[in-house]
Amino acid sequence: QLKNIRESVSIPLILMGYLNPVYQFGIEKFCTKCAETGIDGTILPDLPLDEYESEFKPVFEKYKLHNILLITPQTSENRIRQIDKASTGFIYMVSSSSTTGAGKKVEDFQKDYFERIKNMNLKNPRLIGFGISDNATFNNACRYAHGAIVGSAFVKSFKSDVNIDNSVFQFVKNILGNE
Repeated sequence: QLKNIRESVSIPLILMGYLNPVYQFGIEKFCTKCAETGIDGTILPDLPLDEYESEFKPVFEKYKLHNILLITPQTSENRIRQIDKASTGFIYMVSSSSTTGAGKKVEDFQKDYFERIKNMNLKNPRLIGFGISDNATFNNACRYAHGAIVGSAFVKSFKSDVNIDNSVFQFVKNILGNE
């Protein structure tokens, strides 16, 4: 599906999924295909840090593929520093201890957590995700990190519209507050 994506897309591309399909496909083969396609990184939430460092990192580095690691409000400072050291792209800050999807309010975001991480002076940029669904949540996340990740709300925005280009354009305008 992504074979010719670089003919029309120049922004960094990151695949998000689960570890099992990568194992089934083969780690080296997966990284080769990512490099051939122009994929810049992956988010594999169920890939343990220790396993990434011992088994995946050498292969990912060989193919110049970033592995984006996640932290949560419960992640200890020591673990966050380990993740920061092992990371090369950015750190995905899960906004709360919940599942992905829109519907949270700005007040639901854990500002103490955001400030704690911001004050750790990590080497990698931080992006906040989960619950980013509108201009208010986007701006709130950007106050505490280098940016925000919008997933479920983005996908939902063009489910009912046949003109995907228009839907994407309108969604981005709304998130950025350029209505």
